[in-house]
Parts: sequence; C-alpha cells; structure tokens
Amino acid sequence: MTPALDGAHLLARLDALAEIGAIEGGGCARLALSDADRAGRDLVVGWMREAGLAIEIDAIGNVVGTRAGREDLPAAMTGSHIDTVRTGGRYDGNYGVLAGLEVVRALDRAGIRTRRPVAVAFFTNEEGARFQPDMMGSLVFAGGLSLDDAFAATDRDGLSVGAELARIGYRGRAAPGARKPHAFIELHIEQGPILDEERLRIGAVESVQGISWTEYTVLGTSNHAGTTPLRLRRDAGLVAAEAAAFVRRLAREMGGDQVGTVGRLELHPNLINVVANRAVFCVDLRNTDEAKLRHAEAEVSAFIARTAAAERCDVTARTLARFEPVIFDPALVARVEATALARGHRPRRMPSGAGHDAQMMQRVCPSAMIFVPSVAGLSHNVKEHTEAADLVAGAEILLDLMLELAEI
Repeated sequence: MTPALDGAHLLARLDALAEIGAIEGGGCARLALSDADRAGRDLVVGWMREAGLAIEIDAIGNVVGTRAGREDLPAAMTGSHIDTVRTGGRYDGNYGVLAGLEVVRALDRAGIRTRRPVAVAFFTNEEGARFQPDMMGSLVFAGGLSLDDAFAATDRDGLSVGAELARIGYRGRAAPGARKPHAFIELHIEQGPILDEERLRIGAVESVQGISWTEYTVLGTSNHAGTTPLRLRRDAGLVAAEAAAFVRRLAREMGGDQVGTVGRLELHPNLINVVANRAVFCVDLRNTDEAKLRHAEAEVSAFIARTAAAERCDVTARTLARFEPVIFDPALVARVEATALARGHRPRRMPSGAGHDAQMMQRVCPSAMIFVPSVAGLSHNVKEHTEAADLVAGAEILLDLMLELAEI
C-alpha cells in the first residue's frame, strides 16, 4: 500500500500547538525552557507516544522519537524545533517536527515497516532568543558545544540553561549525539520572500549563510540633555546609533548576500532628557561567503572602536554566536530536487538566510532541507503565514524522501 499523508491532520496539529503560548495576532511566544516551552514539549511528546515511538531525551533536552525498522541500523531522521522568538509565528520550526510525525502516521496506516528506523526530533533552543548561541541543542548533539558550556549559558535574568532544563523536567539522561543518524532532512518554511515572489512551491536548500552575533557594550557619562555642550558629551547612545546606521550602510555597499542588523538596543538610564551613559546592542551579520563575513566583522569592529574613541567612550565586545557557512550534502540536495520533480513541482535550488538545526547535523551525517513559501517573506512575526496547500506539498515530499532514505 502506498503511504498517503493526512494533510488535514497536520494542519489541525499545527493549530493545536499554536494555542500554547498564543499571543495577540495569531502568533506564539514559547521561549526556550520557559513554562510555555514545557507545555509545548509535553504536547508533542504525547503525540510521539500516541504514534508508538520510543522516546529518548538527552542531557541538553533534545527529544528524539524513533519508529523501529526491520534492521537495527542508524535512523533516517527528520525534525526541527518547537521553541519560538517572543513574537513568533506558528510555523517556524513547528512545521518540520509535526510533518515528521505525519510521516510516521502515514507509514503506520500503510503498514510499511522500513529497513532503517525512522526518527523524528526536536532540538532545544534553536532560536537563541533567550539563551545564546542559537541552534544550541543540535550544536551540542553534533559535538560543537560542550554540555558544561551549554548548561552555563544564562538569560538576561541570570537563569542558566542547566537549571531551567531541570526545572521544566527535560534534562534527560541520554548522551547527546550518541546515536548518529544515517541522514537528516529538515522541512521548514523559507522565512524569506524568494519562493513566494517567484510563485514556486518547493526549495531545495543547498547551503546556510554564516552567522555572526556580537554584543557591544559602550560606556559613557550620564548628563543633562539641555545643559551639557556637545563638545563635553560622552554619549553612549550616539555610538550605538552611529553603529546601527553603519551596519546597514556596510551591507548595502558590500552587496551580494551580505546582510546586517542591529535588532537589540538598550540604553541606560533610558530617559528623554538624559545623555545615555551605557548602550548595549547586538550586531547580526550574515553571508554565504566566509571571507566576506570576516571582512564585514572587521569593518564593524573597527568603526565602533573609532566612533567610541571619538566620543571618549569605552567599548567592549562579546561574541554570542559564530558559525561558518554550511554546504549541505550534494547527493541529498539532489534527492530533494528529484523528489519534488516527481511530485510535479518545479523546485528551486537556493541558500538559506536563516540558521537551522540541519546546518549542525551536517557535521555528523548527510543533511539537507526542504523549503516551502512564506507569504510576503514574513517570519519571526505574528503574521507569519504559509498556505495550507504549500504546507501539505512540503510534507508529502518529506514523506517520499524519508521512505526512500529509510530503505537504503
């Protein structure tokens, strides 16, 4: 019997998960290791158990549900994450996890027992919105970050990953990455405008941009906004503002795939009539070319140092996350493309501008990604939306791929 995906069931489960941490406008706020994240985890683990999967939770809180194969071999794995940013949508990450569970249900209904096990995973703290670095769970799984370093990461309230994992009951006993998969496929919304603009349904993702997150702290002197001459000011806020504008100018001048963002900025004392004595801001730089990314980092660092010196301010920098560009397994990317063509789609080979767990999994096994469109390119936004037909089409391609990979 040929397996068939239950699209209506997938959409219903996406809606059900979106109710946990729901915020105004239809979005979700399930920050990693929060109470909402625990509730989302409990719901998805319950669905895994309902599907008869063997559940394994590792020490960093990654959850893997495995459907046994005919032979005890490394599994064909799929999955993503279920944590969100504070103003997230309902599809980012969640779609890939729940589509993986629909693959399992389709195999069960068809009575198919694959040669290899089929595993569905969700990884801890992919977003990096509460704890840095992002993609933390998959990075630990792949051996790129030690458990001790991951446990020691703290949020802005000083709460640690290790303590919060224990508090929500997801600090498991299994060693991360002990069971290396045969291959990993991540299904995800694009989070950009390309597929939507070109009216294409499927992207075969070839690579992921390199990511650089740096936090800068600038220290000046608070003073009266009305009585302090400009020549006597040590304005930390000015340095931050100049830096934010420079990041945008640099990205525009470099062109190509270079992007740059200052998405977080805090001023102290943050009063209308007081010169800021402290500014803390984060610079997000990304490029598909490592050499160009390093150039952008150096340019930003030098500009901030010069600007701070001119304003007689002190500045320090702290790296929050740094990942080089990743090239996915060419043979697996070709399989994604061929599977989409077989389903009657016109796939587009493309890079990912966002970071994903698949880029970490490429360190330990052949990995690739499938993209479906994001309407108007919106993501990390409560208005994030992907049409139902596109969601179902992507999940059908995932089903075909996972069945093929599990029989190799």
